[in-house]
Amino acid sequence: MPDKSEPMTNFKATIAYDGGAYVGWQRQANGISVQQRVEEVLARIHKQQKMVVHGAGRTDAGVHALGMVASFHASKRHGTAYLLRALNALLPEDIRVLRIQKVSEKFHARFSARRKLYRYRIYHAPVADPLRRQQVWFVHKSLDIAAMRAAARAFVGKQDFSSVAVNPGYERTTMVRHVRRCVVLRRGDEIHIEMEADGFLYKMVRSIAGTLVEVGTGKRTAESVRGMLKAKQRQQGGVVAPAHGLCLVRVRY
Repeated sequence: MPDKSEPMTNFKATIAYDGGAYVGWQRQANGISVQQRVEEVLARIHKQQKMVVHGAGRTDAGVHALGMVASFHASKRHGTAYLLRALNALLPEDIRVLRIQKVSEKFHARFSARRKLYRYRIYHAPVADPLRRQQVWFVHKSLDIAAMRAAARAFVGKQDFSSVAVNPGYERTTMVRHVRRCVVLRRGDEIHIEMEADGFLYKMVRSIAGTLVEVGTGKRTAESVRGMLKAKQRQQGGVVAPAHGLCLVRVRY
């Protein structure tokens, strides 16, 4: 930990990463996480044995981020410009710190967060694009975008999302989340599913993406999705979409 005798500052960092090589944002015993890499580099910069970095939330293994937010306390002897340069010089190329700011002591990357925006990317074409294979879910079957958009509206609102959440292996106090936005967008040769909510359950966004693709391919109807949610049973939900198509875009405070 930093030397408590030194004047300390609370820093906010916005971080982008390719999650392909990591077990997720949060430290885990079964592999290297993005959090671990950032903490190791900060400890090296500050010549400390250990630094603690708090993230806005978890991301699954293989999931990417454009706007993960982290906060940490560190000595005032290094300014934001120096920290930004030092972090990016020492971090691996698949992790980059985009911005660093000094923030109020009240700020906490996780507990101060109000909403998170995720984007799921689908590449819809007869043949996969090898250059995007680690960022998109390739779907060659015909997709009914209008049906997917109609189904997406069922996920908006405050409700129980048990049917599209995977058991994380620990007890959850509630399965209710408030989804503010769930839309299906066409962006060139890609289809993007964007979801913004006050919080997400384990693999919830990927399960919703999988459900919407099932609607698009005709495996289930758009009208059936509301009934699926009311059932509150995971077996009623869709397939979990691959992790590499998902990206944390932004955290609102």
